[in-house]
Amino acid sequence: MYNKQEWLDKIDQVIDRGPFKDDWGSLSKYRVPEWFQDAKFGIFIHWGLYSVPAFANEWYSRNMYIKGSEEYEHHRKTYGDHKDFGYKDFIPMFQAEKFDPDEWVNLFKEAGAKYIVPVAEHHDGFQMYDSEISKWNARNMGPHRNIIKELEDAAKKYDLVGGASSHRIEHWFFMGHGREFDSDITEEEKEGDFYWPANREPDHHDLFSKPTPTRDFLEDWMIRTCELIEKYHIRILYFDWWIQHSSAKPYLKKIAAFYYNLANEWGEEVVICYKHDAFMFGTALVDVERGQFSDVKPFYWQTDTAIAKNSWCYTENNEFKKAKDILCDLVDIVSKNGNLLLNVGPRADGTITEEDQAVLLEIGEWLKTNGEAIYGSRTWRFSWEGPTKIQEGQFTDSKDKVFTSEDFRFTVKGDSVYVFALNYPDTGKITIQTLGVSDASKLPTFCGIIDSIDVLGFDEVPQWQRDEKGLHITTKDVHSDKPVVFRVKMV
Repeated sequence: MYNKQEWLDKIDQVIDRGPFKDDWGSLSKYRVPEWFQDAKFGIFIHWGLYSVPAFANEWYSRNMYIKGSEEYEHHRKTYGDHKDFGYKDFIPMFQAEKFDPDEWVNLFKEAGAKYIVPVAEHHDGFQMYDSEISKWNARNMGPHRNIIKELEDAAKKYDLVGGASSHRIEHWFFMGHGREFDSDITEEEKEGDFYWPANREPDHHDLFSKPTPTRDFLEDWMIRTCELIEKYHIRILYFDWWIQHSSAKPYLKKIAAFYYNLANEWGEEVVICYKHDAFMFGTALVDVERGQFSDVKPFYWQTDTAIAKNSWCYTENNEFKKAKDILCDLVDIVSKNGNLLLNVGPRADGTITEEDQAVLLEIGEWLKTNGEAIYGSRTWRFSWEGPTKIQEGQFTDSKDKVFTSEDFRFTVKGDSVYVFALNYPDTGKITIQTLGVSDASKLPTFCGIIDSIDVLGFDEVPQWQRDEKGLHITTKDVHSDKPVVFRVKMV
């Protein structure tokens, strides 16, 4: 039986006995681990009850209870009145009968990913793992499988790092619209129920201050998170938004101290990903949703985005990005001191779409040839060159970026600077101004001595020369619709 007080005591005990305390000053001693900075590329997985209706996006559980929404009308037409068929009635339909964790993780490894972050609990409140906190989980009902553990075990088998994400805190209000009419969400909802607490959704201007979640709910959220950490030994914890709510701050500090101290006991280094300044800067990893920074940052960060432009989960109408566009984003992000976490949305039966697979395998083929310029690399003195400006901020990835033959990105590793030509011209001629001969009377741009230049994945030895206008490279047989990478070896 679940005992809340025992869990609260356990959390305090772990904090008391470890080097990290639940205050920002202590947590600021945290450092993003080297293994994460070497990894560069991971896979996010949105899979849950929302994959059953597969309509619109993963917010179906909220929107189906909003009168007049497309989801509301679709639900009534497809499944009947909400009082007779509510969101909970998707649980027995979620069978995951074709789910093969080894098959998934092998695909992700072939794609070149180094870590995975499946959604452990989305806003809908259905846990994808065996939990003592709630019976509403995938081990106890639906597929009757411990999805998170199976993926963690498969990740270890294929030498990938396993993580998980928690979107639980939004459950405070996520199902609240169901109280506005005759639905299966009733006033009798109490702690432990699937829909609990189903409160009123905050107005936009009060989003992070009012209404304040109750202590019972915040403790429940903290305990669920700490159980996920301890029970499944995850090394990456991703938080979705709304944890920046003022009432969540004390609990975030406890979660971080608990996690960092347990990791210290495990002898491992871990990562917490957050958005919207929910954590004090320097105490965890900055994450940008569906967007990126326009320039290099002195701190390490991550972008999370999806292969599908319109949804995080599988829907029948997903619009898929092209592999070449995702690779350009990956290169841009890595050159600016970040990682890319790329989302896949499997079908309810546990299969991954042919479109998703094709994109992942195309990315993987490129990384097999060019991965040395990505994995384990670091930012160079300059991260980019060219006329195309990256729009900074979240939710900026809906439009394809159009790069020119003058757009380059840079990384460095060992004795080499790697130059990524984002749009290599058919002429085979490029000029990289940043690597030109500097005027000795002025502040030099670059004074290194180049030993040799080769192009990854091609046998041809490029012709090159340097002058004050730049490094001029010429090839005859190098052609690709994806970034072309030159290894510039230094003396």
